[in-house]
Amino acid sequence: MLRPRHRTMAAAGQKQQAKDNIGTLKRLWSFLSPQKGWLIAVVVMVIVSSCLSLLGPYIVGRAIDTYIVTKQTDGFFLVLALLLFIYVALSASTFLQNYWMIRIAQKTIYAIRKQLFRHFHELPISFFDKRRQGELMSRITNDIDNMSQTFNSTVIQVISSTLTLVGAICVMLWLSPLLTFVTLLVVPMMYIGMRWITNRTQKRFREQQRCLGEMNGFIEEVISGQKVVKMFSQERRMIDGFLQKNEQLKQAGFWAQTYSGFIPKLMNFLNNASFGLIAGVGGILALKGMISIGVIVVFVEYARQFTRPLNDLANQWNTLLSALAGAERVFEILDMEKEERDETGAISLNHIQGKVEFDHVVFSYDKKRDVIRDVSFSVSPGETVALVGPTGAGKTTILQLLARFYDPDRGHIFIDGHDSRTIKRVSLRAHMAFVLQDTFLFEGTIRDNIRYGRLDASDEAVEQAAKWANAHSFITKLPNGYDTVLKQDGSGISQGQKQLLAIARAMVANPSILILDEATSNIDTMTEMKIQEALERLMKGRTCFVIAHRLNTVQNADRILVLNEGKIIEQGTHESLLKAKGFYYDLYSRHFQKEEAL
Repeated sequence: MLRPRHRTMAAAGQKQQAKDNIGTLKRLWSFLSPQKGWLIAVVVMVIVSSCLSLLGPYIVGRAIDTYIVTKQTDGFFLVLALLLFIYVALSASTFLQNYWMIRIAQKTIYAIRKQLFRHFHELPISFFDKRRQGELMSRITNDIDNMSQTFNSTVIQVISSTLTLVGAICVMLWLSPLLTFVTLLVVPMMYIGMRWITNRTQKRFREQQRCLGEMNGFIEEVISGQKVVKMFSQERRMIDGFLQKNEQLKQAGFWAQTYSGFIPKLMNFLNNASFGLIAGVGGILALKGMISIGVIVVFVEYARQFTRPLNDLANQWNTLLSALAGAERVFEILDMEKEERDETGAISLNHIQGKVEFDHVVFSYDKKRDVIRDVSFSVSPGETVALVGPTGAGKTTILQLLARFYDPDRGHIFIDGHDSRTIKRVSLRAHMAFVLQDTFLFEGTIRDNIRYGRLDASDEAVEQAAKWANAHSFITKLPNGYDTVLKQDGSGISQGQKQLLAIARAMVANPSILILDEATSNIDTMTEMKIQEALERLMKGRTCFVIAHRLNTVQNADRILVLNEGKIIEQGTHESLLKAKGFYYDLYSRHFQKEEAL
């Protein structure tokens, strides 16, 4: 009767898994399969420990009937020695299986984490534009940690419990079919209760993981923008927002844990009911001489060994559901489409002169509304082009298309006569350098941050680049000079100094095409003078694209492209555009002229 019980419970679990998680389990196995040899070793140890755990109680029962009831002592100490050996061997096999499983789990989690992190670098910029950093961090930390905990314990528990269940039912049937039947009377209640609980816990754990990811994203955003929060006195609003998300997580976690908490309580109740039935019915059978006292003792122990695996499986079920929810979130990222591959036969360019041509380029981020509309222009090598226009005109988008963060929907972009789609992205970007409005510096030394532009640059090249960027003087005044360790995102130095380091990083890269996206918008006038001097050195002989809000950056450009609503509506030099008294003239009058007056 126990065997049908086991099949019934397994069938219920398989049905649930097949409906929601079979694909996830297959994916997990694809990561586990390289550890097949160690998994086999673990299974062998689990089989050994399961057999020993079943053998011990049986020998105890036999000893009671043979020696204690009959009050014989011959051979009794030999039985005790055998029991000692069994339980020592049981402890050793249990230790080995746990040790080896931890090894398997850590190698598997290492492989998943490595693939996920690598995949992050293969995703297009559009993926990161649409997602919070904290939510992505949650997937590579919290979700993978849940999987790690499950691998460490649940796999062994499932195998061990299954073997113990099968072994216990076989011995119980051999000893007393009637008592076995009595033991299994609780199975229908167990099946109904487990079915009701598991139908509710899976969606609750998914909701819990989703709320956790959202809260992590919110926390990361608020911490990163803490200065802005304080400047605008928005602490209360941020706290209220956090409380709302924390409340959502609390509710999701409450119901997930509440429903899953019913499982051990149900199992404990059924355990007690099973013990009571065995003691009552077994006692009656013993009084009638149908079974021995030793058999009752063995049955009580086997009943515990029968219900304990079910108890363990029930307790592990919570961890398993949480891990599967986390695994689904991880695999969701892994299934995201990678950045489009370079075209077959794409070329690498050893040198770029810097000629750039946009030919009737059309682009849309969402494939619904065109952000760039039929843009055409040509830039000669060494020419400096400034892009001006109102917010949302498409200036930054043009630079993102140039760097192939995105490809045009229609039209072509040519670099030195080559369609940009036929140039490998790595090769194209190797000949470009970027200085952006929001400078990002990595945690590490100043020397390493400058060298990030070209990793094989010598210390002399790094220092020369810093001198050209007018950053050398402030660097040498720092406690450890170029070996000063910056905190994350360069906190500890001013925004202007960050920009100077970004300029130095671009200089050490020695690019053919330079892209400056509002690189001086957050800089004070004195620092800007230093940067302008540095930029003049950097721009010499290079094709430069500049988005700027400062007049002197714009008016010194060889050509100005005026954009509005995704179109180039005017182009020319600063003087010629002012004479035309068109859109640029109005923009100059409203904004740049005020700056000039200052």
